[in-house]
Amino acid sequence: MAKFKTDIQDISFNLFKDLKVHEHSNELGENDLKDIIVQFDKFAENEVYSCRTIGDEEGVRLTEDKGVVVPPSFVEATKKYYENGWFALGYPEEIGGMPAPHSVSFACTSIYVGANVALSMYSGLSQGAMNVILQVGSQEQKDKFVPPMMEGRWGGTMCLTEPGAGSDVGAAKTTATPNDDGSYDIKGVKIFISSGESDIYDNNIHLVLARTPGSEEGTKGLSLFIVPRFVINDDGTSGASNSVKCTKIEEKMGIHGQATCELTFGGEGACKGWLIGKEHEGMANMFIMMNEARLLCGIQGESQANLAYELTVQYAKERSQFKSEIVHLPDVKRMLLKMRAMSRGMRSLILYTANLFDLEKKGDEHAEKELALLTPVCKAYSTDEAFQVAVDAIQVHGGYGYCSEYGIEQFARDIKIATIYEGTNGIQAMDFVMRKILKDKGEAFNALGAKIQETLKSPVCAQWKNECASLMTSMQKAQTILEGYGKSAASKDFNSILASATDFLTYCGNLIVAWRLLRGAIVASEELAAGNSSEKEYLESKIVDFKVFCQHYLTRNSAIAQSILNFDQDLMKLEL
Repeated sequence: MAKFKTDIQDISFNLFKDLKVHEHSNELGENDLKDIIVQFDKFAENEVYSCRTIGDEEGVRLTEDKGVVVPPSFVEATKKYYENGWFALGYPEEIGGMPAPHSVSFACTSIYVGANVALSMYSGLSQGAMNVILQVGSQEQKDKFVPPMMEGRWGGTMCLTEPGAGSDVGAAKTTATPNDDGSYDIKGVKIFISSGESDIYDNNIHLVLARTPGSEEGTKGLSLFIVPRFVINDDGTSGASNSVKCTKIEEKMGIHGQATCELTFGGEGACKGWLIGKEHEGMANMFIMMNEARLLCGIQGESQANLAYELTVQYAKERSQFKSEIVHLPDVKRMLLKMRAMSRGMRSLILYTANLFDLEKKGDEHAEKELALLTPVCKAYSTDEAFQVAVDAIQVHGGYGYCSEYGIEQFARDIKIATIYEGTNGIQAMDFVMRKILKDKGEAFNALGAKIQETLKSPVCAQWKNECASLMTSMQKAQTILEGYGKSAASKDFNSILASATDFLTYCGNLIVAWRLLRGAIVASEELAAGNSSEKEYLESKIVDFKVFCQHYLTRNSAIAQSILNFDQDLMKLEL
């Protein structure tokens, strides 16, 4: 059976040769940052990946006496994750963190998630909830909740979705009635709550969207509340129940080791919560966590696609048929090359986006807008394409891939949910076109386009004329599509825009990933020209990745552009 393997060489190439992220680190040098990634990779192999399959088989149980019980190996692995200081990576020292560039902590997160996505979500949701408290919580709330969350004693969640409301968050009915002591009585039901309850943590700190008395309809009337599972005693320990109860565990296609819960607040007595941030600013505050969760979804796709490729190429080099290893069969090699190009391309996109956090902190005024522009692309494109990589991994494995013996079919089951939660990929496409492009009249999109055009001016590009010409054509067609969108928006014909928004996001994903792989090919070519023979095989593979991606993925843009520009997009006229 294939062994766990992370392409550390490719991660290092992206971070240190292309993005040069060590220049953002005041505390740690390049070698220190590389060592962090290598050490985390060892931890992921030994403690995280080792319980991936067993966690999938054992799943999660809802018990009368203990509540939600997760696989015991998950409890132990998470404990070691905190004890080894990995949760603290990227946080400031004043709260017990270990400072590092966002891109480096994202690289470690990618390894963590790829090794065991169901396990990683427990600490991942806690991190998201804690970040909201750090950004908009009062000093009292920070002092009360952050230390035990940093230590791993308390976990965190985000509670938006309700029965019947689905993606329509503004239809939420959960109520928050004020008390004389400054608390609120929370009453309602939330569904599909990832990490909603578990025996990993002593207490679960829920961030709950609820409606105060007299609030207007829709999202503008929602406020955000901190709601602990257990009452917190004066000495900081967890006490009696706060009437937050898991009333159902969802039986799912994948991520079986993840506790996806229905939570009932105030169903068996008073459930107290405390307002975080200002009243009626719940959605804005929750989006601090939502945007991080959407990037995490992108990582869920990218990371699992990369591991699926690594396991699959090992299998193809060992599996013999027709008197040869199957890696030598043209159709299998085609699939493997496509898998590698797409997986590495997604990695480059994710790490580039992560680096924008550091550039923003350094004062780059364009980084924030570009980060907002790329977030829906990272989420939707990476998860859609990663699912197809997983399908190809199954295909290369043949019958063994369809069976559970090699653990390959689990990738397809675990990846699929990332296209659905934290805002479906259709919602991401709507956000991308309507809010991230048309709302600011294409400012951020055009700025990114200028970066792509600048890259295409490199003298090295002359050796890839067809590929670069295809990239330039895609750039030009994108502008034509946006001009059409602008005319439709001016005439209030939004249905025709929304009908092709998903296609256009895919189009832009192909374009941006091709650009990122071109950047990699240019850097690799320069390294080869400088006489870097120690990495010759790898550097040549970076050029191959760009060429393969252009041939098999960027060429799709021609058909997408034709579909958007030459056909009627008003689907509302068509009958089902």
